[in-house]
Amino acid sequence: MTTDIESDKVSAQKPKKTPKQKVWSVFKTVLLYGLIFAVIYTAINWWRQPVMPANPQLQLTDYQGQTVDLAALSHEQPTLVYFWGTWCSICSITSPTIDKLAAASNYPVVTIAIKSGSDQALQGYLNANRYDFTTINDQEGLIFDDWQGQVTPSYVILKDGEMTQGLTGIQPLWSLKLRLWLSSVF
Repeated sequence: MTTDIESDKVSAQKPKKTPKQKVWSVFKTVLLYGLIFAVIYTAINWWRQPVMPANPQLQLTDYQGQTVDLAALSHEQPTLVYFWGTWCSICSITSPTIDKLAAASNYPVVTIAIKSGSDQALQGYLNANRYDFTTINDQEGLIFDDWQGQVTPSYVILKDGEMTQGLTGIQPLWSLKLRLWLSSVF
């Protein structure tokens, strides 16, 4: 026979979750943490993104002495400006993606190498890695400073000479293409 105390203990215990309830609970937890991560990531990315200067220098010269007019390029279609450095370990991951995007020729891509040495050293690095993208050599980091850049890699999308988007970190090819397409539509 059970006593009243024992029967109270049995009735006070929580019923066990079914497998379906367990899966749903795990799903909600993953979704919640994913949402928290996305919000924090977006906030940090927004805070670290480059900021277009009031009077930006949009006519630049690449490391080979060719004039690059970012305003003119961005009037035809959105233009990706990629800030990076030969010394940046993350950039060694992102630069091949940028090279693929530039080779596709769907959108203009201009890169700005920050504090990456002389024009000859930069050319050697580009040749060694088989990068064919247009590159401005920002030897002193003045262009990056003017854009209030904080981290490499950083990206800016220009449309009609104005910044439409700024972002940082590792960006997959599909994300960059989507952002460029969105800048062309809106």
